[in-house]
Amino acid sequence: MTVEEILQGESKDLEFKEKLPEDSKKYMKTIVAFSNGDGGRLIIGVNDDREVVGVDQTAVFTMIDKITNAISDSCEPLIIPDIAPQAVGDKTVIVVEISAGRQRPYYLKSLGMDKGTFIRTSGSTRLADRPFIQEMYYEDENRSFDNVVNKDIEVTDADIKSFCEDMKKEAQRNCMDEKDAKKVKTPTKNNLITWGILKEENGVIRPTYAYYYLRGLDGVMSKIQCAVFKGNTRGIFVDKREYEGNLWEQVEQAYQFVLRNIHLGARIKGIHRQDVYELPPESIRELIINAVVNCSYLQGSLVQVAIYDNRLEISSPGGLMPGVTIEKMKEGFSKVRNHGIANAFVYMNLIEQWGSGIPKILTQTKEYGLPEVEFIDMENALRVNMYRAFSNDEKQTIKTNDKSKRQTINTNDNDKQKTSKEYAILEYLGRVDKAKTVDIAAVIGLGPDRTRVILASMAKRNMIVAEGANRNRIYRLPQTIN
Repeated sequence: MTVEEILQGESKDLEFKEKLPEDSKKYMKTIVAFSNGDGGRLIIGVNDDREVVGVDQTAVFTMIDKITNAISDSCEPLIIPDIAPQAVGDKTVIVVEISAGRQRPYYLKSLGMDKGTFIRTSGSTRLADRPFIQEMYYEDENRSFDNVVNKDIEVTDADIKSFCEDMKKEAQRNCMDEKDAKKVKTPTKNNLITWGILKEENGVIRPTYAYYYLRGLDGVMSKIQCAVFKGNTRGIFVDKREYEGNLWEQVEQAYQFVLRNIHLGARIKGIHRQDVYELPPESIRELIINAVVNCSYLQGSLVQVAIYDNRLEISSPGGLMPGVTIEKMKEGFSKVRNHGIANAFVYMNLIEQWGSGIPKILTQTKEYGLPEVEFIDMENALRVNMYRAFSNDEKQTIKTNDKSKRQTINTNDNDKQKTSKEYAILEYLGRVDKAKTVDIAAVIGLGPDRTRVILASMAKRNMIVAEGANRNRIYRLPQTIN
């Protein structure tokens, strides 16, 4: 223990006590919290002002024995501390070092598991809630909550077949080219068992929570919430959506929601003009995927995607996994919360490998000239802020099928939200060539009736071309746009 460390103050892994409390509970909670986390040190002989007051040198070994016995008698499972006196200047302190436990959760016997399990947050100790306790159990058994069998639902061979076919379609859609898409194999029942999406019990195939959430079968929890706010605080809603269905479809819908509500501008590189979003699209998608894969579905809250005037904010319930820090995450260290969901996303080419996404995001935002992405550990949630670049009066430039032609939409239109929908439609038609109303409605997040009104208005202004009638009607971009 150094004076410099003491001067930095208490933290997630460091706590001071001026003297050894008579009531061991006053420091035993911290011991338990260190064991449930990444370990830590309790220093006896330092006051709240970070002043080294020391302990009575004649009573050092008596105190060490007292601390050792208290830990042995009070904690379950057994915690083995490393306790030793240490000189700091002309004073002696007692350093109680606790390693990260391997049999979590640890708790105080006298209080029981529900009321006696504590965790460390920043520089304080708090009671762990039931979801956190459950997660510690699963992690200790080297599994995740989404690998647990969901006894409330059943799955048939037809369900499994349909699920596998849907996954294959998504995997093919995310391939780089048609050649790679043709190589994609349909996953089998055994694949799903290996990935933790299904489980065989006594010869019966049962779905796990991974299957449950991947399919979006929970009408309450299987959602992604998206919103646009006026200004930089959660005060006034400009637009809000909740996306349901297959989890990968929710990701795509949330991703498209963001693209519709940020600016698309232009940059000049050499003699060429490049159309660019104000935020790197690949990073946006990666952050949404990370939020979904690492969401704690035990917490009872949803992944949220919020757009403010100055930033994109993505929040995922559950916070950082034990052993994971923001610094480690930036270096590529990863600890996935939902193994089954992650395995499914790897197969569908939504993620490459665990841990690779964050360093890539940091690189991309730097290349865009943006401030570094902000990661905030809120203990029960992880919040990520990506700060916007373009001003509100910047124009959006939309590519058409004819790469030599472009159409510009002014985002200062009085009907700003309608303009955003029109932009999204133009961007989508530029990618897919032509589409029906129902497909466009899914992309822009509106119902078919409302979408038809917008499409009719755009066709009347010659922004798009309508062909066919009624249910056979399709929409495309004009061949040329002046």
